[in-house]
Amino acid sequence: MSQGQGGAPPTPSMKEKIAGLAANRTRVEGGGGPAQIDKQHAAGKMTARQRIEHLVDTGSFQEIGLFARHRATSLGMADKDLPADGVVTGCARVDGKVVHLASQDFTVSGGAAGEVHSLKVAEMMEMSLKTGSPFVFINDSGGARVQEGIDSLSGYGRVFYTNVMLSGSVPQISLICGPCAGGASYSPALTDFIIQTRQAQMFITGPQVIKQVTGETVSAEALGGPDAQMNRSGVVHLVAENDEDALYQCRRLLSFLPSNNLEDPPQLPFDEPLEADPALNEIVPADVKAGYDVRDVIARCVDDGDLLEIQAGFAANLVIGFARIQGRSIGVVANQPSVKAGALDIDASDKAARFIRFCNAFNIPLVTFVDVPGFLPGVEQEYGGIIRHGAKMLFAYSATTVPKLTVILRKAYGGAYLAMCGKDLGADRVVAWPSAEVAVMGAEGAAEIVFRKAIAEAEDTGAKRAEMIRLYRETFANPYVAAGRRLVDDIIEPSETRRYLGQALASLWTKREVRPPKKHGLIPL
Repeated sequence: MSQGQGGAPPTPSMKEKIAGLAANRTRVEGGGGPAQIDKQHAAGKMTARQRIEHLVDTGSFQEIGLFARHRATSLGMADKDLPADGVVTGCARVDGKVVHLASQDFTVSGGAAGEVHSLKVAEMMEMSLKTGSPFVFINDSGGARVQEGIDSLSGYGRVFYTNVMLSGSVPQISLICGPCAGGASYSPALTDFIIQTRQAQMFITGPQVIKQVTGETVSAEALGGPDAQMNRSGVVHLVAENDEDALYQCRRLLSFLPSNNLEDPPQLPFDEPLEADPALNEIVPADVKAGYDVRDVIARCVDDGDLLEIQAGFAANLVIGFARIQGRSIGVVANQPSVKAGALDIDASDKAARFIRFCNAFNIPLVTFVDVPGFLPGVEQEYGGIIRHGAKMLFAYSATTVPKLTVILRKAYGGAYLAMCGKDLGADRVVAWPSAEVAVMGAEGAAEIVFRKAIAEAEDTGAKRAEMIRLYRETFANPYVAAGRRLVDDIIEPSETRRYLGQALASLWTKREVRPPKKHGLIPL
């Protein structure tokens, strides 16, 4: 240390300054300290920094804002040290792809979000927008920092606004790895995908508030656990067993997505020939009332049978997810005949419409597998607004400009046939299996309407009804009539489906479409 002049304190040497920096970094990177870290581990959770290490490529993380400090002075905050202000932010690479991210640190004051905390998050989001890179937000927070009052709410507002600015420009993924309550839950809701661990809960108002206001008693898990938010509310897209599984699912999801809306989705090397698969000829039962798992069909049409299903527990009568054909990412939408016979209802319509719009925003082709008896009938569905919810699917498919391929497996009845991307909604290819029935309604119902008088006047009404059902099915409920009207481009053997889709996608990859100039359409709500 050099000697000061006139009694002034000596000036630290560079070596001493570097040592001081190292000490400060170690202190801040330690978060809330060993005791708090032990509590985090005891709860079955990683720390904020451990989550980042497990998510990103080794050695690629560059932290931004390590020494950020809050500026609150009231309610005992003036001298309170909150390392990194309770959130770790920066940029890194995931499988070579640049991402920006924020990871809340529950060991620091319960990860409570104050003004600076939220500004750090928003600044990383803005960097995602500037660089055209995905944004990943790992949530683990007790909520707003009450001591900062309206400043903490202002910070939330900045995050929400920036979420909307990023929407449709770069993918946004939220991981819920701990509590996420109140206003904090709206940022994940504004992102594209939410992955929730089984150690986490998210809700707007917690069990205590609900009991005070409504008198209802409910546990935090039953109210905001992953089963509730997946199966009942549909808020969550993927459920993870723990932090490690959530981070793996995040990496897997990113592998299907482009970095931004100006890029094509990634294409993995794939040089295997597109061969016929005879097993597809046996999967779908001939009886239109018999159920089966449409995921078995999808698995035989995509690379390595690999489907990343999204919202698997919500509206299970419709399957959505990401897959690949010849290495190229696709979005899959399919009726699930084993649940509600594959009929479309309110939840399925919402689920499909949002997914379709995401794929369109990020240039991901859509493949639709159709086996739909119609929209689900019932007073509850009508009162719930099935008309406007079902219209979302019509709007979403019609507004979509990415390549759209439709495969009619069996039933394709009424308005639901159109809602599943019929030719008139802009499908680039519509192909049908020989088992397909394309009609206004099922043969049984149609025969009762069209041939009601003939059936009623027959001596043997049962035999006459069977005869008329057969006549209607032969006349209308088959793919050849639709093919004759050019609403079906081809009728193929099921075993040829993968080959057909691969060839069609290859020819449509450069698809461009001109739309009327306008600010945007108004999707039904």
